[in-house]
Amino acid sequence: MLSRVTVPTHQPGIERSYFQDFILNGIKIDRIDPGFVVCSFKVPPRFTDRTRNLAPGAIVNLVDELGGTVIYVEGLPMNVSVDMSVSLLSTAKLTDELEITSRVLGQRGGCSGTIILIRYKATGKVVAEGRHSLLSKHTSKL
Repeated sequence: MLSRVTVPTHQPGIERSYFQDFILNGIKIDRIDPGFVVCSFKVPPRFTDRTRNLAPGAIVNLVDELGGTVIYVEGLPMNVSVDMSVSLLSTAKLTDELEITSRVLGQRGGCSGTIILIRYKATGKVVAEGRHSLLSKHTSKL
């Protein structure tokens, strides 16, 4: 039984956090273009629920991380999520191979919108679709 977890401190915006490593470990980048990222991965045990399906919480976290990644600019602070919606359309099981496509929908001022599709790599059947709105901290007057 797990009785304690030690999470080391990190420098935000400079080092990846424990949480980012937990979510992004095992994801392979297949293609990167400006405003477009394609990744793939096999569903690991840490992303599944009791029925061995890809957990909704894991899907939301992938949408959050990869929605922010597609607009990230090296050397600038990470963007802040202001809105996210995720539609769960089908299930994926442990070890299923999935593809994640993240694309910028548009940018206006400090606001950006992205769309993230998670689908089966072999068939293209969509597992989930997410829309993610982010605000650039470096352009905010707050």
